[in-house]
Amino acid sequence: MISNPCCVFWSASLSALWSERLSALETNEPTARADLRLRLVFGGGAMIGPGKADLLELIAQTGSISAACRAMNMSYKRAWMLVETMNAMFRAPVVQSARGGAKGGGATLTTTGEEVLRHYRALERRCADQGAPEIAAITALLGDMSGEK
Repeated sequence: MISNPCCVFWSASLSALWSERLSALETNEPTARADLRLRLVFGGGAMIGPGKADLLELIAQTGSISAACRAMNMSYKRAWMLVETMNAMFRAPVVQSARGGAKGGGATLTTTGEEVLRHYRALERRCADQGAPEIAAITALLGDMSGEK
């Protein structure tokens, strides 16, 4: 489990954030709020962005890849593929999983996984904080997004 207090804060509101995002997409509701979505693209096409970070966070929170993908409304196959991709991306795996059975199964973040997530969230917060004036300026330039022009 993640011991970083900032990550615990993010974990507590992650399911609500995903519900809000899905609801906004389903209803096509206009919004004047801007979300900064940071994606790091490395050589060879490897990348980590908000989706992979959220998946890592939910795995840490729930102890399960299956529960994490349900919370994100994602297929288990897709979640497993993302976990395998991330495990191959870094020098050491980011998620350690155990098969189900009599003792159950589960998944946890490795030390590397916790570190990747902690650094990603710190960078995300720093970008949001430092970019707040520009985000506000761009948001102020938005037109009517209600579709009733």
